[in-house]
Amino acid sequence: MTPDLSDPSDVLARTLYGEARGEGRRGMEAVACVVLNRAKQPAWWGKDIASVCLKPWQFSCWNQNDPNRPKLLTVDETDQSFRLALLIARQAVAGKLADITDGADHYYDYRIKKPKWAEGREKAALIGHHAFYKIGPKA
Repeated sequence: MTPDLSDPSDVLARTLYGEARGEGRRGMEAVACVVLNRAKQPAWWGKDIASVCLKPWQFSCWNQNDPNRPKLLTVDETDQSFRLALLIARQAVAGKLADITDGADHYYDYRIKKPKWAEGREKAALIGHHAFYKIGPKA
């Protein structure tokens, strides 16, 4: 399955796979919520689902040097996690995904060092290994 970078469902599913395939359904749904919340408030991070996902340095799985990038570019529906990511992405694009992050537009894996943008800010949600924050486009 060749990635279709013009298809928001495909781009979102690959983003969910690259960012949260080890986090289960709820973790992938939460990352999808961040993408949707960003797309709802167009800013420097993009104006729609695909541009938000593909914005350089926003979702590390798309970075050229990230080890997840080759995986997300070649994965297909024979992979169970990718099938789940596609299901979630299609629900998200159709407007049928509830926001479980309380409006979060940022997140990070709390097992790594807290990024500067998260310092002194209150978490909106903690889902799996990700801490979610509602910051807005000026973060």
